[in-house]
Amino acid sequence: MKAKYRLIQGDCLEVMKKIPDGFIDLTVTSPPYDNLRSYNGNNKQWNGSVWGGIIRELYRVTAIGGVVVWVVNDATIKGSETGTSFRQALYFKECGFNIHDTMIYKPKVYQPLTHNRYEQEFQYMFCFSKGKPKTFNPIKIPCKYGGQEHWGKSSTYKDSSGKLTASKNNKIKSHKIKGNIFEYDVGSTQTGKIKHPAMFPHDLARDQIISWSNENDIILDCFLGSGTTGVACMNTNRRFVGIELDETYFKIAKERISCESKDEG
Repeated sequence: MKAKYRLIQGDCLEVMKKIPDGFIDLTVTSPPYDNLRSYNGNNKQWNGSVWGGIIRELYRVTAIGGVVVWVVNDATIKGSETGTSFRQALYFKECGFNIHDTMIYKPKVYQPLTHNRYEQEFQYMFCFSKGKPKTFNPIKIPCKYGGQEHWGKSSTYKDSSGKLTASKNNKIKSHKIKGNIFEYDVGSTQTGKIKHPAMFPHDLARDQIISWSNENDIILDCFLGSGTTGVACMNTNRRFVGIELDETYFKIAKERISCESKDEG
């Protein structure tokens, strides 16, 4: 892939069949949420036979050590959440992916719903890996007591392998890896005049891209929408493949990503 980005209008399941095995380093995408959004009527046939085929293709095109970030939520039908997001997550695992992390996307402002339960204020960001992730550039935040010394009795901490290790009189690090709940501003102040029913924040795409890929890696968004993942790729010097079925959204995405690419060039 010599070009910095390639945008394709069409059915992502059919388009992905033309992508070579192991070609994609990272996918950051958000599929239709059951029947929560109409996407100009294009998700009426969204069901297990469709998303199952897409997940199988994602496994094939993902490089060893590559990652898929799948931003999703469930509709509530007849008083019950559908659980589609969980079925999808388990099917990713069945296809060979690891469920590397179940992350949370928390909009700072959320839409009240039924009022007969606690309000829904988060969405899932499932992070699936094909084997061990080959890249992890963790986002870090300041430690509350960074730089201070630990004095007094020895203590222990558990490392990533589960082994207990003694520590004594250690200086607290200035920064630590942040938790897996990511909070973002949303709404018209972030999207401007772009007309799309379910845009996720640019910063969400940027944070996932930075975390799981390096410059010049190839990033895929198979549900391109308004092109937010593509814009974030242009801003972080990644190569990008975007697929979108809807003609209206495809034109919006193409214009946005083209403008960002010109600015970067």
